[in-house]
Amino acid sequence: MATYVNNLRLKEIATGDESGTWGTSTNTNLELIGEALGFGTEAITTNADTHTTTIADGSSDAGRAMFIKYTGTLDSACTITIAPNTMKRVHIIENGTSGSQNIIISQGSGANITIPAGDTKVVYLDGAGSGAAVVDAFASLSVVDLKVQDDLTVTDDIVVGGTVDGRDIATDGTKLDGVEASADVTDTANVSSSLTGLTTTTSFQGADLLAVYDDSASAWVKGTVTNVALQGPTGPTGPTGPTGSAGSAGPTGPTGPTGPTGPSGTPSTSQNTVGSYAMAFRSGGNFQNFGTTTSGGNLSAVNASGTNTGSSLSGTWRCMGTSNTSSNSSGSACVSIWVRTS
Repeated sequence: MATYVNNLRLKEIATGDESGTWGTSTNTNLELIGEALGFGTEAITTNADTHTTTIADGSSDAGRAMFIKYTGTLDSACTITIAPNTMKRVHIIENGTSGSQNIIISQGSGANITIPAGDTKVVYLDGAGSGAAVVDAFASLSVVDLKVQDDLTVTDDIVVGGTVDGRDIATDGTKLDGVEASADVTDTANVSSSLTGLTTTTSFQGADLLAVYDDSASAWVKGTVTNVALQGPTGPTGPTGPTGSAGSAGPTGPTGPTGPTGPSGTPSTSQNTVGSYAMAFRSGGNFQNFGTTTSGGNLSAVNASGTNTGSSLSGTWRCMGTSNTSSNSSGSACVSIWVRTS
């Protein structure tokens, strides 16, 4: 009785079977071997979450191909189980589905391999029965020379044991450790250290270039030393110079305010002088109140009874009491105390 227990599910004719017809079965097996070395496609039911690829016994099957491309439209990840779980072989599998979903290749309860949409992986099936696992054949791929003719996308770490374009990444890479997070060419610390590391010179010329921040345009620009015309801050005040010669006298200023009244002076005791007092008789004129003034020609020195002594007065006098006039009174009524004011 024929069996199909090999890894390609080819027909194995039992001893003595198919006498005279074994050639047909053998030819079929040869065709299936060729199929196993080729390329096949298999469609997954739209939006299916699971799918099973079972290699047919002794007949053509796309799942037998070494390179198999899965197609169809998915709205979630789909787990694909390759059966039977005792088959051991290598597969190149492409996720050609649409919908940007992963396919997960499995054979049993063991490990499985996830292939993102548009990616291709080389895997092998260990055929361990119910616990069978699918393994990434290139997980630790070692090659002498690897040539990449287009983009190289790396989704995990890169460890370089040699050099890249002659540079030792392991050594030179430590220099990157000294670059602070989010640093750029405008970073204060990096720019400052770069500037202070430049060669110092004092032989500048007007045509030499300087970097200048244009505040009105909020941008860095360049200009020559001549055009920039740098102006430093105001320096400290110098020492006081020698006193110059005296200038000509200025114009007389305005009269100042009247000063306070000085202390009272001692009244004069000399007769008929300013500040002196006299008992005097007033002749002519009107009645004199306290504080009124009159000419000394209207006054004559008298005694207490009003007797004229014949001594006339001069200057201006102020009445320090009251006094009638000789025209309407006589005697002591016309007599008062007077003080000379001028």
